[in-house]
Amino acid sequence: MEKAKVLKVNGGYPLHTFEEVEDIYSVYITSVEDKRMIREAYDFIMAKHEGQLRRSGEPYYHHLLEVAYILAQLHCGPKTIAAGLLHDVVEDTDTSIEDIKRRWGEEVASIVDSLTKIQRLKLSKITSEEFEAEDHRKIFLGMAKDIRVILIKLADRLHNMRTLDALNPDRQLALSNETMDVFVPIAHRLGLDVIKSELEDLCLKYLQPTRYEEITKLLSKKAKTMGKSLDSLKKKIADILFEHNLPFDISSRVKSIYSIYRKMYIKGHPFDEIYDILALRIITQTEIQCYEILGLIHKSYKPVPGRFKDYIAMPKANMYQSLHTTVVGGDGNFYEVQIRTEEMDKIAETGVAAHWAYKEGNGYNSRKEQQEIENKLHWFRDFVSMSNSDEHSDAKEYMDNLTHDIFEANVYVFTPKGKVVELPQGSTPVDFAYHIHTRVGDTCVGALVNGVMVPLNTILKTGDLVEIKTNKNSSPSEGWLDFVKSNAAKSAVKKYIAKKNMELIREDKISKGKQSCLDAFHDRAVEEEEMMKYLEDPKLLDHFGFDNVEDLFMGIAGRKPVPSAIIDYLHIKRPIQLPTGGRVKTKSGDNCPVYCRGVGKIAISLSNCCTPIPGDDIVGYVTKGKGIAVHRKSCPNVANEAQRLVEVLWRDDIEFATYPVDVLIQAGDRNNLLVDIMSTLTAAKVSINNLHARLNNTGGVDISATLMVSDAKRLNDVFNILRSVNGIYSITRVTH
Repeated sequence: MEKAKVLKVNGGYPLHTFEEVEDIYSVYITSVEDKRMIREAYDFIMAKHEGQLRRSGEPYYHHLLEVAYILAQLHCGPKTIAAGLLHDVVEDTDTSIEDIKRRWGEEVASIVDSLTKIQRLKLSKITSEEFEAEDHRKIFLGMAKDIRVILIKLADRLHNMRTLDALNPDRQLALSNETMDVFVPIAHRLGLDVIKSELEDLCLKYLQPTRYEEITKLLSKKAKTMGKSLDSLKKKIADILFEHNLPFDISSRVKSIYSIYRKMYIKGHPFDEIYDILALRIITQTEIQCYEILGLIHKSYKPVPGRFKDYIAMPKANMYQSLHTTVVGGDGNFYEVQIRTEEMDKIAETGVAAHWAYKEGNGYNSRKEQQEIENKLHWFRDFVSMSNSDEHSDAKEYMDNLTHDIFEANVYVFTPKGKVVELPQGSTPVDFAYHIHTRVGDTCVGALVNGVMVPLNTILKTGDLVEIKTNKNSSPSEGWLDFVKSNAAKSAVKKYIAKKNMELIREDKISKGKQSCLDAFHDRAVEEEEMMKYLEDPKLLDHFGFDNVEDLFMGIAGRKPVPSAIIDYLHIKRPIQLPTGGRVKTKSGDNCPVYCRGVGKIAISLSNCCTPIPGDDIVGYVTKGKGIAVHRKSCPNVANEAQRLVEVLWRDDIEFATYPVDVLIQAGDRNNLLVDIMSTLTAAKVSINNLHARLNNTGGVDISATLMVSDAKRLNDVFNILRSVNGIYSITRVTH
């Protein structure tokens, strides 16, 4: 940004008049109507804020003028500058949003409204982590709606940081921390380097004052010792470019204090080993000339290996473009040289503000501009999408996702159509798939990277071309959580698995509740079809407080209500019919599938120890006073009871029913095993009860369960289905 000509206050920062602000925007805003609108905003705030003072003691309107001055330097439009002047008037005076709308229109009022809502968050108070995250989330939600809100808020924060000396130490620290967490990342991503660098330096001044002063002194000393050498290098390069008739403008630049701090104290480089503290910047006219100049410099000076970066061919996410190289000067020192065009230089300094600077007479449309920004800045589109979709989610999760997946993203890969996708370091094709769309991630089954099929846990590199293969019948695996890197992908996988587990649990409860009802209604000689007619009656559902029969079954699974309560409500009192001796046809209510010849009326029951089912070889055991208990012939409990055994037979005229079978499943221990077993049984329409898993002595898993099946053939089919589940190596029936 250009510097003011006259310093009017202490501390190195000027106080500007409205006329000075007007001088800047009048260069690109010539419309009399637009100028009048800005002037009216200025006159309005002068009247409304009259008598209000800042903590520093200066009139409050100075802050508003400085915000307008910064916006004018960024070549913002007339409505943005007017909104910048008015941004505190609703919060601090008796002015309403409706007042703003009547005088300056819907757009200005909308911008001021968003800024007012952000202001009312009472930012930067020392609060818990959750409250701080919620405040920060709301700031981003407000800024995502309109890029102009972001620009005004950045200008507002920049001037507040310039005048932070007037506040107490606690507020200085709180504001500095918040600026680093919220405003610096957004300024960086928007390419507003001139604002980002100044904010970082000002924050460091209050957060690390000792190191700030140390670096300032080292920087001053370095500039003195290398200044002449840098000037000499500048002259020699200029002579080379003159000789080859290349247009150029060459200047020197000093690395920011905060950038040096990061290299020294975060990356661990000694000050003397930071090679780009002093650099030359060469501005030319075309991309071709940038590469020509690079070639001439490398021909004359030895380049340092590994220090060349081509950001023209591969721009940064904030649209930054430039060639960077480090060369060894004639004095043996290292010097960085940056080469770019005039347009690239503007974007390097002011990013999005330069690219979408207000252009009068071109039919400016704010909505179109917002859409263009979202299309050009792919990360901003993701930012808007994340902000909109997560508006009601956990604030800390939102901030973590935003920080990790957008602000810290530094791997750039391409879609098959050539669009750039930014991902965190270490990301995989699954992260890429979820970045494209949640549905793409959920159905991802494979990936092509640079035309080659690769495993889903392959780590992507900048420049990779990625294509995702999907299958609508596929779903996420819990194992993906071991290698996905983006918070968005992790969150999506966890949500899907949690939802799936809930669905399985619900289906299992519905099945158990229905079976309990079937057992109870069969005892009253009521078959399933008739039972369902009873249970689907709206009056019955309303009486027991359920919306549908599935919810009723879930309630029954939790014994609220019990089946007997439903039967009592329906007044069903049919007696249970027992079979007479000999082989007879099923009588209404006779649900025992076994008969015994020539024994007359006697109770017959299926034994719980070996859980026989139709199709098993069975034998009857005459108990003392409890009738005949039916066992499988292989049951060890009747192996030595020959004198009390009788022949029993399966009936072939019974209605369809299911019977419990206790089984032991043995498998290797792995993630998602139980979920896969439950999914397989659900798909096969098999109910499962009493599921229990434990580690065994071999490091595997023993899973005890009770399956509900109709007969031995069905049980064998279920066993074959379960053996297809990855990791299962043994399934056996259990005798207690």
